[in-house]
Amino acid sequence: MRFNRRDFVKLSASGLALASAAPWLSALAADPRIGPASLPQGALDSGLLDTLPGKVALIKKTYRPPNFETPVEYFDEAFTRNDAFFVRYHLSAIPQVDAASWKLSVGGEAAEKSFELTLEALKREFEAVEIAAVCQCSGNRRGLSNPHVTGVEWGYGAMGNAKWKGARLKDVLARAGIKKDALEIVYDGADGPAMDKTPDFVKSLPIWKALDENALLAYEMNGEPLPHWNGYPVRIVVPGWTATYWMKHVTSIQAVSKPYNGFWMERAYRIPKGKFPIVDRFISQETEANTPITEMVVNSLITNLQDGAVLPAGKAAAVRGIAWDGGYGMREVSVSIDGGATWRPAELGPDLGKFAWRQWSYTLPTGQPGNYTVMAKATNAVGASQTFDLVFNPAGYHNNVVQRLKVKVA
Repeated sequence: MRFNRRDFVKLSASGLALASAAPWLSALAADPRIGPASLPQGALDSGLLDTLPGKVALIKKTYRPPNFETPVEYFDEAFTRNDAFFVRYHLSAIPQVDAASWKLSVGGEAAEKSFELTLEALKREFEAVEIAAVCQCSGNRRGLSNPHVTGVEWGYGAMGNAKWKGARLKDVLARAGIKKDALEIVYDGADGPAMDKTPDFVKSLPIWKALDENALLAYEMNGEPLPHWNGYPVRIVVPGWTATYWMKHVTSIQAVSKPYNGFWMERAYRIPKGKFPIVDRFISQETEANTPITEMVVNSLITNLQDGAVLPAGKAAAVRGIAWDGGYGMREVSVSIDGGATWRPAELGPDLGKFAWRQWSYTLPTGQPGNYTVMAKATNAVGASQTFDLVFNPAGYHNNVVQRLKVKVA
């Protein structure tokens, strides 16, 4: 038996407990707060809180492949706990990878030599570094597009902030001896398509990005081995860029001298050329009309209040949130309680690193009863700010529209 959003509302009101009927899932949580009201009605009706093994209850988007969103309340912390981190897959054949037998194949026609690495060798033979970084699905907030677009109808939670530990990708590539004509690296993971005609999820990176000191082959997340659903035993980490490049369960890395033309590069994860203020361009994959999505745009999120919250009159109320971008860092976050007529600066929290999100807080002067529209707007160190109007694109990428929450003081 499965329950939709309306069922949850009724059962929650009557105090009934629910249990999942899916054999590979655990208990359902009767909570109607599965996303903002501006999500498509079908996404709201089919949405529910459910659990994957090793995860707390997350917002189910699809079961096959598994796509689960993190509830916003988990973002009210500096780092997103592993068991609450979102899950995103394109393909449904997901093996349980055995770390003892896992091997990474490195080489390619633009490398001097090929070799294989075990997990033990990756840890022992290469310097370990740790980087705090936001991992965000390219389509985060896609469900808020107006008009709506196709794809997983994500709300706010297809992202998380974590400390990633592993070997530098450039150090591993150096052992292969990258040739001067190397243009991209092409990489694959252990997950695969259920049907032969479905294209395997294979990605590429420009060689200059692969050789950046911040790109990792990560085997730890927040001080623990990567969870299975987040790429165990090793995943690619590309701080500042959207998660389409963060290959999970990576098994192969090949240096090539020509642009890779697989489906997930040539046709997917592309944005109209010139629509967004992107600095990091993937030029070898550009066409006259579009370009691959790369770095994240500046964005923010209120994490401790929900739309429709009721606050006590005569008492100060805190608004907390997070702000992030593609690695330039935050200059400021401004808060408005009158729908954008006036703005006041929020207090920025500790700087956890240029690729991590920055916490912020603001005290609401809620002495007078009434209805308020709370908004937060982030501006990064290079002067880019969130937009008030959606920059529409067919895939629903880069939604960084300033959030609006209605609250009542009574």
